[in-house]
Order: sequence, then C-alpha cells, then structure tokens
Amino acid sequence: MPSSEAGRGDRGSVTAEAAVALPALVVFALALVWALMAAAAQIQCVDAARAGARAAARSEPGPAALAAARSAAPDGARVTLARDGDLWRVEVEARSPGPGALTLTLGARAAALAEDSVGREPAGAAGRPAAGAREGVRAP
Repeated sequence: MPSSEAGRGDRGSVTAEAAVALPALVVFALALVWALMAAAAQIQCVDAARAGARAAARSEPGPAALAAARSAAPDGARVTLARDGDLWRVEVEARSPGPGALTLTLGARAAALAEDSVGREPAGAAGRPAAGAREGVRAP
C-alpha cells in the first residue's frame, strides 16, 4: 500500500503545472506573431523607400514616384520625397500592427542619384581638384 499513498500526493501537480505553463506559452506565441508582423511591416517600409527612390531617380514625375512608394508601403504609411542636390531621398514611416501599447513607429530611408545628374560635375566642385589629386598632377 505504500505505493498508492505516495501517488495520491502528486495527482493534481500535472494539472497545476499545465495551468501555469499554458498561458505562458500562449503569451509567447502571441509575442512571436506580433514580432513577425512588425518585421514584415519594416521590410515593406524598406521596399517602399527603395521603390520611390528608384522611380524618382528615373526622372518620373513626383506623384508617380510617390505612388510607387505608397503601393509598396504598409497601409497608412507616411511617404515623403525630396531632392537634395543630385540625390532623391525618400522616407517612409508607418505604425506597426498590434494593440495600442505594442505599436511602434517603423521607418526606412533610401536615396538614389538622379539620372539627370549622371555625367556632369557635382554642384560646387567646379575649379577644385578631385579628392586625393594634386594640382597639375594627373591621378593614375
């Protein structure tokens, strides 16, 4: 009989352990799903910034470049397009999916050289020697 008495004390322990472990596993699984959704939205932001910068660099009109970026961006993203010298810069910002306290602001930036500037001297470089070159000496 000693063996049956020893088993009586352990009867509810499996149920108690499952009651503690199951909610922890559910929370862990939900956190994993949220992290994957946030990572996917970040990748969308990067792709959108690149698409907008490429479109602007090809000398497409501003609205077309913005449309290219918005089509790849997550829903509700804010897209800005600006020219800075010979570069087109695109910035995309979006809120990550998830409940209120877990939302993050995701963002990405991309820059591309404007096609119309290829082959001409950079602005402000006229009359100055190339970096690393000395006056009157040809760089190899």
